[in-house]
Amino acid sequence: MNALIFKILSIKMAGLVLFSTLSFALNMHFCGDTLVDFSLFDNVKTCGMEKQKSTKDCGTELTKSTCCSESQIIMEGQDDLKLSFDTLTFEQQVFVATFYHSYLNLFEVQDENSVPFRDYNPPFVIRDIQKLHETYLI
Repeated sequence: MNALIFKILSIKMAGLVLFSTLSFALNMHFCGDTLVDFSLFDNVKTCGMEKQKSTKDCGTELTKSTCCSESQIIMEGQDDLKLSFDTLTFEQQVFVATFYHSYLNLFEVQDENSVPFRDYNPPFVIRDIQKLHETYLI
């Protein structure tokens, strides 16, 4: 179960890095206030009104320019993913050194036959408590 959770989190983190570094441009073509076409990767299709040379663009006789417009939204991705470690403050350097040292000590091999209380004597028993209260373990 832990391996499955680890794989799912790894895939989500990889997707997060991918989408945070992805750059794209959204192209849109408007005819008046109406969206005619939009595209992520290709050029947008136009409505054909900009090819008409008459003054009757978009149904009005007063406008002499076209009512069509194109807009482009550009999303820039993050380019610098590597942080420079030469600009760390003293407190950050102490934290990194302490974390590194404590992380390495997690994996030290301990003796399996280690008995921590081997050098200590047992306590001196004045009275037998079970016999005094007549409580016997069965």
